[in-house]
Amino acid sequence: MSPYRKQQLKYIVADILSAIVVWLCFLLFRWLVYEHRVFSVDTVLIPAFGFWVPLCLYPVGCLLIYYLSGYYLRPYHKRFSREFMTTFFCSALIALIAFFIIIIDDRVDNYLHYLGSLGVLFGLQFTLCYIPRLCITSYSRKKKEEEPFIVINENENGNGNENENEDENALYKAIAKAYPTGKKIFVVPRMYDILTGAAHIGELNQNPYICITDNRMKDSEICIKRALDIVLSVGVLVVLSPLYMVLAILVKCSSPGPVLYTQERVGMYGRTFRILKFRTMQEGAEGPVPQLTADDDPRITRIGQFMRKYRLDELPQFINILRGEMSIVGPRPERPYFVHKIEEQAPYYCLLYKIRPGLTSWGPIKVGYTDTIEKMVERLKYDIAYMENMSIALDIKILFYTIGVIIDGKGK
Repeated sequence: MSPYRKQQLKYIVADILSAIVVWLCFLLFRWLVYEHRVFSVDTVLIPAFGFWVPLCLYPVGCLLIYYLSGYYLRPYHKRFSREFMTTFFCSALIALIAFFIIIIDDRVDNYLHYLGSLGVLFGLQFTLCYIPRLCITSYSRKKKEEEPFIVINENENGNGNENENEDENALYKAIAKAYPTGKKIFVVPRMYDILTGAAHIGELNQNPYICITDNRMKDSEICIKRALDIVLSVGVLVVLSPLYMVLAILVKCSSPGPVLYTQERVGMYGRTFRILKFRTMQEGAEGPVPQLTADDDPRITRIGQFMRKYRLDELPQFINILRGEMSIVGPRPERPYFVHKIEEQAPYYCLLYKIRPGLTSWGPIKVGYTDTIEKMVERLKYDIAYMENMSIALDIKILFYTIGVIIDGKGK
């Protein structure tokens, strides 16, 4: 397990244990103060079903809220002020949700009971959660633990000449080589980058740097995006399961060969994965050298033409999304062979490695199916524009555009 995952696990375990203690203390308070039955044998020694279910669900709910807040995304270099505020607001949200689900059903004559229960739950949740977090963060800083990173000096990657293009090509090659390690990548900037604000100076005693791997989205948005990917993918796989069966039968009857077709693609961090698609070509149509498809490609089956037109062949990729290999919205992943071809014209392709590839993005909407390297390079410009302006609102906008493309049959 990497140091990054270990640090994440510390916070997760601490939050689970604190949530369990919080709920037990809260039950003790309610039984003692409002119900006067804390020493009742049937309640303490033989807990009822209503005791165990909330005890299990409460920590799960707390973890979900903490995850969506983005707290676990950056386990190192946490600011004390931000950690305090994140814990405070998450604790307030947890208390409010518990209030409307559990506490509001209490039958009491005095409404101070509600306020008292809400205040106690919030106080317990914030205190018992924040103290372990503070200890972990303080210990990490004391030991000077940090996430592994790589620093690339652009000047060292150049050839020492005045050809700016050769220096940049060497820089992008170094970035592409470093991405599969999964470490944070920093680039020592030029003076131009510093003056234009592209380089961020952390502290006065530190060197300026540009973090290539940082996402433009907020931590909370990144986690919400991933949660939406999972929820929507499960929904699509369940709701459209009859369509999956029909398409599978049509593919099987159209030509000999398997229903699903897998292909190696380059994904996040420059790592390869196997993408899933409904087979739209004759079996064995792909030769030793990868080929791009055209509108009149004889290799495409009759049902394959229809599926490509409405992008139905890409439906199995919701499984790739559940695996974490893809996102619903993101740059389309390419095969390694064509990645190398694209890099010959656009060496900055490696910048896309910071985010998950997706089913759809601005590139596929604006350019459509790419049957030439030139179209791939053109699509790359839209993908980088998306990456630099990522947000949940933009993803929703792109999804609406994609639905329109599919309905109009312009997927090809």
